[in-house]
Amino acid sequence: MNLFPQSFQVLERSLSAAALQQKVTASNIANVDTPDYKSKRVDFQEVLNDAISHRAIHSYKTNSRHLPFNSEVSSFNPAIKTNYGTKFKSNGNNVDMDYEMAELAKNQLWYNALTDRVNGHFNNLRMVINEGR
Repeated sequence: MNLFPQSFQVLERSLSAAALQQKVTASNIANVDTPDYKSKRVDFQEVLNDAISHRAIHSYKTNSRHLPFNSEVSSFNPAIKTNYGTKFKSNGNNVDMDYEMAELAKNQLWYNALTDRVNGHFNNLRMVINEGR
């Protein structure tokens, strides 16, 4: 019996990605006046969406040397990408403070929602344990 299903692993990886996004956004804000600094983003949502959409495909190995189609959720890691496409200031810096503050707020809401889901899972486990006494 597994107390922590794959959905819990998705929550765990998403929390890690949200924490990383918070650090990256804070770094962008801290470097708002640094010449030639390029803003960065954490690319986890696309990786997660790909993992979820491919999860419905079931694979059957006809040979033990074949690679499995379905990967574990833990193998999907967030990637930090640098935004080279825009330029807001004459010094080469492309950090937009309004956008970064909005991203900070959005990420905080996302993180709070994820922690609520994790807390709900642990509350369910606590209820099952207490009812079993």
